[in-house]
Amino acid sequence: MESIPLHNDIKTRTGDYQRYIANYQQSLRNVAAGVFDVRYNFMPVVDWTRTNLYYTLPNQSQALRFEMNDIAAYDVYILKRTSAEQDYAPEVLHKAKARLDVMSEQEKALLEKNLIAGLPGGEGSYDRDGIRATIEEFIALGDEGMRANLFTFLREVVPVAEKVGVRLAIHPDDPPFSLFGLPRVVSTQADARALLAAAKSPANGLTLCAGSYGARGDNDLVDMVREFGENIYFVHLRNIKREADGSFYESDHLDGDNDMVGLIDALLSEEKRRRSSNSTLPPIAMRPDHGHLMGDEIGKAGINPGYSYAGRMRGLAELRGVIHTLETLAAR
Repeated sequence: MESIPLHNDIKTRTGDYQRYIANYQQSLRNVAAGVFDVRYNFMPVVDWTRTNLYYTLPNQSQALRFEMNDIAAYDVYILKRTSAEQDYAPEVLHKAKARLDVMSEQEKALLEKNLIAGLPGGEGSYDRDGIRATIEEFIALGDEGMRANLFTFLREVVPVAEKVGVRLAIHPDDPPFSLFGLPRVVSTQADARALLAAAKSPANGLTLCAGSYGARGDNDLVDMVREFGENIYFVHLRNIKREADGSFYESDHLDGDNDMVGLIDALLSEEKRRRSSNSTLPPIAMRPDHGHLMGDEIGKAGINPGYSYAGRMRGLAELRGVIHTLETLAAR
């Protein structure tokens, strides 16, 4: 199941958080009859974030893009978050101001909509004043406070999940670094290690989103499979092209900075290990993610960015080709 969302009160442990946690526990009981994996995330305020939902590639298909200069331009000069300029290097601020100066009012409005109005699968939407106030609440909490609240939440819901036979699989921060000064606590291999140690249970696991973790060059996806293999319950096979300032766009599934062949090979090795050890764990659920808009789907109403049919089927075909090839070579 993708996913059972968490209310912000749970993340801050303020307001009506106890009732929301009880509701979450009951939701796990309710879905247990037909679901054995539940994906969720602990991202504060903005969930997954992109600045451009229709970035045109050389082949004229359209991809999702995260542009650091646009984030800085919005944060510092439009949202005008308190002390926002302190979170960016001088060269980024310079480029952000130059970017803002050439943006039309329509482009500024579209950027704001992309950032705070909510993307598919996100928690919800905000207006400018609302998101500014919510951001400040989480900044005051900080990384350590946010991490402590996540671990406390896990200790409250993991026993329920274990009892009813549901496995939780947390999705990493997307992108896996701070936006708007917000805390990020599921962004690195060390974060994943600490999370698994905080509530040791078969019900506490990971969603390995290759595009999210892979947006950081210091995350070794293959090594993460080797370290966390038995706790990986769900995989988003997605590729990206990284840029030096933290910007990235979502590339073809087999043509990005992530070693997709090596990643799939490691996942197949983990599945083989499960079979050879008579593990009760099922095969790892994997799927392509965030396909490109292409062909006659471009410009068609009702097709959400990243969730096109043709683009994801193309990705699925490419990934299945990799899986078939690796399995054939391993059998020889």
